Amino acid sequence: MKALVIEDEILAAQSLQKLITEVSPDTEVIATLQSIEESVAWFDENPMPDLVFMDIHLADGSSFAIFEKTQITCPIIFTTAYDEYALKAFEVSSIDYLLKPINRNDLERAMNKYKSLVRDNGNSEALESFLRQIGINKSYKSCFLVPERDKLIPLSTANIAYIYIDIKTVKAIALDEHVYYMNQTLDEIMNQLNPDDFFRANRQFIVSRKAVKDITIWIGNKLSLNLSVKVPEKIIISKAKVAEFKTWFSK
Repeated sequence: MKALVIEDEILAAQSLQKLITEVSPDTEVIATLQSIEESVAWFDENPMPDLVFMDIHLADGSSFAIFEKTQITCPIIFTTAYDEYALKAFEVSSIDYLLKPINRNDLERAMNKYKSLVRDNGNSEALESFLRQIGINKSYKSCFLVPERDKLIPLSTANIAYIYIDIKTVKAIALDEHVYYMNQTLDEIMNQLNPDDFFRANRQFIVSRKAVKDITIWIGNKLSLNLSVKVPEKIIISKAKVAEFKTWFSK
């Protein structure tokens, strides 16, 4: 199992990593991150880990901001010195909440909780079911109001083929190839879209499942997406995100 630690205090990160190794020897901590910016960049460029340990208070702000800037689909165990954020922690894919200083018993309980969810069906089905349950109150946009001349035009998410950034301008391209201009960032838009229907292909493009016609195997084990509508440039899925894309597309 591969775990990621997001913790800005070096000693706390080292202590947690040591505890994880003791409690769950089969768990590999693949990286330790210290900030919101570093975490967002990591999730954009790497495959999703099996589990994330995330401190709520980071040097550059609250770690909840990470969820506004990138998509995290794996379970999370939050760690913090304060308990005031417990309810908010469970609004995202959190399976447990540990108060610092973290002791072995609490960590072992949290790890066993995670493993039992996976073990129930011998695979990740139980875990995916659990994550759907805890995210049941999260709603996604079915329509955006976008400016067009002197009006606001309703743009149904079901009609969006892809969204991309073109020289600091965010454009949504409909399935009929009509172009709409949006006044939000790609990060903000992705956070409002149903991740079952849309995928953040890279820093420039969000694509709709409906619009993907076929996929070309590209240089360096990357993928190139071919859509049913015209695109201004090739939409490349990095090698690190290929597995995540395949899982998303084959659901």
